[in-house]
Amino acid sequence: MNEQRDTFESKMKDAFDESVDALDAATLSKLNQGRHAALAQLHGPRQRWSRWMPATGAVAAILVAVVIMQSPTAVEDAAGVTTVTDMEILLGEDSLEMLEELEFYSWIDIAESEAEIG
Repeated sequence: MNEQRDTFESKMKDAFDESVDALDAATLSKLNQGRHAALAQLHGPRQRWSRWMPATGAVAAILVAVVIMQSPTAVEDAAGVTTVTDMEILLGEDSLEMLEELEFYSWIDIAESEAEIG
């Protein structure tokens, strides 16, 4: 199957090359002018955008850095009291004790939920 396709492709390429070689100078000139006109249109707007691309990337990187640096490690509630985030609890020294007593904390959470409902 691949041999048939390769043979077909090579025959088509040979036929195309022969037709290109048979073109007269006027036709080749018109094709060349059309090619240059198309390339000029292609590169016109693209050059304007490519000039701003590095600046856009730098601004995006700065924006990401600012967002990451200003992400709070603690959250202030309405009264101005700073509360501890979940990540600080997990990274603290007491986290192993919390994990050992996970069933107890789960039971407290369920009991509070039932008390709110009932």
